[in-house]
Amino acid sequence: MRTDLDHLPQPKQRELEHVVRVIFEEFEAAHALGTLRWKKQGRILKLVLYGSYARGGWVDDPIGGYKSDYDILVVVNDERLVDFEYWSAAEDRLMRDMTITGTLSAPVNLIVHSLTDVNQQLEKGRPFFIDIVRDGIALYEAEGFCFAQPRDLPPEEARAEALAHFDKWFPSADAFLASAKFLIERGDTNEAAFNLHQAAERLYHCALLVLTLYSPKSHKLNFLRSHAEELAPDLVAAWPRSDKVSRRRYELLRQAYVHARYSPHYVITEEELLWIAERVSELQRLVDAVCRRHLDL
Repeated sequence: MRTDLDHLPQPKQRELEHVVRVIFEEFEAAHALGTLRWKKQGRILKLVLYGSYARGGWVDDPIGGYKSDYDILVVVNDERLVDFEYWSAAEDRLMRDMTITGTLSAPVNLIVHSLTDVNQQLEKGRPFFIDIVRDGIALYEAEGFCFAQPRDLPPEEARAEALAHFDKWFPSADAFLASAKFLIERGDTNEAAFNLHQAAERLYHCALLVLTLYSPKSHKLNFLRSHAEELAPDLVAAWPRSDKVSRRRYELLRQAYVHARYSPHYVITEEELLWIAERVSELQRLVDAVCRRHLDL
């Protein structure tokens, strides 16, 4: 696996050094007080930069508002270490470094898998992990822990699996979108917002699973959106970025997964809901086209 970052400007290289330092510091703090043996022996085995910053095609468009994320695969030595509790502090700190302190110029996305899981995915021929091993850049590697030899997945098997994902996730997204429209008519604004979030989330999962046979186990819309848009740039058009009103309305959707259900301070208007529903419908149309083109339907 490559280890050089020479294709990146020096400021970007320094930012990635900072990202690696934060991940290790917060991981060590998260399990420092553990008493169980497996926790005490918990290790980060690899940190791999993948996606546009690894390939050299990152985007930073201040006018259009589109910005590539730093995508990092964290490989650990125990499946139990993939739980969110070990990484939430690192994610929060990295988000503050981007939005508040300005230490980072782009968001950081972490996906965490055990080495055993990654190797199983490679042996199954999962394109997402094969691409990471082929194109990724190791920011850190412990000695003696190798990735498995990838399997060549026959095209007919890949298509059958992708089609099964499409048949599951696309109708599920459509059901949540239909429910949201019904709830808007009833005046159940918070419930409508949550259902719109679920529709968008499922559409992104659908696109990722069809295109790569993998989607992160996450409800974070920004995370799923950035991965899907990088794989399928057509999806960028679903969400206008150039004006504050559009960005604020997207933020209301992003926050709906938690706040629409639990926060008494979450407020969304019918006008905002109708706009979001229209954009989710456009996302649905774009995902349908992307997936059908990939599946040759």
